[in-house]
Amino acid sequence: MSVSILLRLAWRQSLIRLLLFYAVAIGLGLWLGEVWWALGLATAVVAARAYWRLYRVLRFLDWRKQLQTVDGQGLWAALETLIHRRQTENRRRGRRLVQLLRAYRQAATAMPDGALVIGRRDGRLVWFNKTARHLLGLRYPQALGQPLADTFLAQPRVRDWLAAGETDEPLTDLPSPVDPMVRISLRLIPYSSSQWLVVVRDVTKLMRLEQVRRDFVANVSHELRTPLTVVHGYLDMIEPEEHPELAVMVEEMRRQSQRMTQLVEDLLTLSRLEAQESLPEEPLAMAPMLVTLRREAEALSQGRHTVRVEDTAGCDLTGSTKELHSAFSNLVSNAIRYTPTGGSVLIRFERVAGGGVRLAVQDTGYGIPEQHLPRITERFYRVSTSRSRESGGTGLGLSIVKHVLSLHQARLEVESEVGRGSTFACVFGPARVRMRGPAGGRGTDDGPEVVS
Repeated sequence: MSVSILLRLAWRQSLIRLLLFYAVAIGLGLWLGEVWWALGLATAVVAARAYWRLYRVLRFLDWRKQLQTVDGQGLWAALETLIHRRQTENRRRGRRLVQLLRAYRQAATAMPDGALVIGRRDGRLVWFNKTARHLLGLRYPQALGQPLADTFLAQPRVRDWLAAGETDEPLTDLPSPVDPMVRISLRLIPYSSSQWLVVVRDVTKLMRLEQVRRDFVANVSHELRTPLTVVHGYLDMIEPEEHPELAVMVEEMRRQSQRMTQLVEDLLTLSRLEAQESLPEEPLAMAPMLVTLRREAEALSQGRHTVRVEDTAGCDLTGSTKELHSAFSNLVSNAIRYTPTGGSVLIRFERVAGGGVRLAVQDTGYGIPEQHLPRITERFYRVSTSRSRESGGTGLGLSIVKHVLSLHQARLEVESEVGRGSTFACVFGPARVRMRGPAGGRGTDDGPEVVS
């Protein structure tokens, strides 16, 4: 029976019974000649019964007691019936929730990764599982309610990462507070509006394998230098005029050996960047840098493209001149290689919102399909294998750019449309911006076009 029908019947039955009770009381009072005394006594009986039933209902509203099945009719019987239903349903839900909570807790405890729940505002530890206890040296229950900064998060690198709320990129290769030989990674997940979920993973084996890979690539690349030098030497000794039948083959061998040499050099550069945690901090004058980039672009283009430079930032950078020049040069050379004859390349240095700066290289080349954009910074990843080989690309240029920018706390932004061209931009934060001195002005007459 629905609640509305039950209450409607209960009201009707209670009203009828109350009227009958008072009718009997009035009749009895008339028979005894004491009508008012009979009505007062009846009212007292009704009030006492209502108080008793109300006391009974309030007593059983206590969650520690279960209201038994009610028999009878009337408003109070209906009320007790509804309370009994609600209590039964809530207790059933409570048992279900307890079972689910136990299952989730057991699953979280059995996770191979460490898990911690911390407050967003105060960074205090709310909960952690057994794996986190072993990896971070936390003690239960003493660590609960304590600031997580009292542990390994006191490290500046971790503290800054947590304060910035970096949910996109995990923090890797950190020493465990328990054992510095154990390397861990951290990932920050928005758990709720007031809490973070920090996932801690043991990456010791992965770091060892990664180090083995780096050493292998570096050693092999270094060992390839000598045989390539020998090959170059013998190829240079062959004169095409003396052996015209071998001219085509010798030229192809020279081209491929040069490509192999460039590949080896890029691998060595990438291995060196991966092994570094920081780069020298030195002032970088952007006006001469833009002049150099323009000259390199024009030399590579050989008059096949229009090269323009715009400098509206009016500032310089702080960082490694050598590495930043390598990154910028990679972007410029890619723009020249993948832009057809007659196209244009624009190198633009400008301010961005928030006080940072942006060096963008815009071309009118082939463009990159959208599905390839997330992977173009991977090693040896090529959008078009045949076109990359024809242009002499190694597939490592953008990987080098990404690592250089990462060491400068900068990022690479890519915009591209097939058939219309691409824009690769190096975006630096305000910490890398340095005001340009009087001597850093507009460069030479053959320098970049400065737009004020």
